[in-house]
Amino acid sequence: MRSCCCYTYFVALAEVGCKIFTVVGILKALALLLRGGPAMGGYGSGRHGYRQTVEGCRTLDIYKMKRLGCLETGRRGHWIWSRDDEEVARIGYHCEQDALVLDYKVRVNSKDWEAVKQTVPLVQLDCHYGGQRIYACCPGVVNGTPCGRRVGKLYSGGKFFRCRHCYKLGYSSQSEARHYRLLRRANKLRMALGGEPGAASFIAPKPKGMWERTYEQMCAEIEWCEHQANFAFLTSHGHFLSEDERNMLLGRSNKARSVFVANGHKPMRR
Repeated sequence: MRSCCCYTYFVALAEVGCKIFTVVGILKALALLLRGGPAMGGYGSGRHGYRQTVEGCRTLDIYKMKRLGCLETGRRGHWIWSRDDEEVARIGYHCEQDALVLDYKVRVNSKDWEAVKQTVPLVQLDCHYGGQRIYACCPGVVNGTPCGRRVGKLYSGGKFFRCRHCYKLGYSSQSEARHYRLLRRANKLRMALGGEPGAASFIAPKPKGMWERTYEQMCAEIEWCEHQANFAFLTSHGHFLSEDERNMLLGRSNKARSVFVANGHKPMRR
């Protein structure tokens, strides 16, 4: 069993993390008091420059509908979204010749429910290695120009289902801080080796059939990502620390990065 960081280092980071978030919490509480209480949430609230994400919209997966036989001509039914085995939304649909007709109700900006009937053109194209693949032609219109992109997924970013380009949807990972992205990458590698996510867990032993060189590269990649995440976190929140605490923790992180580079390791591209 192999651990990427020493226990005392994690204890120090945990203590510093608690100190940082305590200070941040106090500052937020003071800001709320100065504003006269918490602001009311709702559509349009939140930080400036908020961007809708793919994960925040309901997705109509054309490929999945094809696999389930929903796109056969004359087929009718309901497409259901669920969370924790509980239904959260549904729409009606029926498939015509080269088109999917959606029938549903929508409420935008807390207004009254509105009935919507939307026709989505479908097209089948030949694949390079045989067979065919079905696509939806995005029915969106942006600034008077029809979109028409061939896509496999449509999103409910507004009243209609459109492609993510029409709604200018981003991904949640694009707005993550750098240390979160690095930790997510390290956790992905940990689980690929059959281990548990989290920097406090041991890295799993080499899986059967994996080359020793590949295993060593993945372990080094995990260590590099987690040390880089520590460095990015401390750099961002270092102003909350005393000079001695900052020098101690940043010095350890810099030393770990130097050892990583000195051993000839390079981050793997995944």
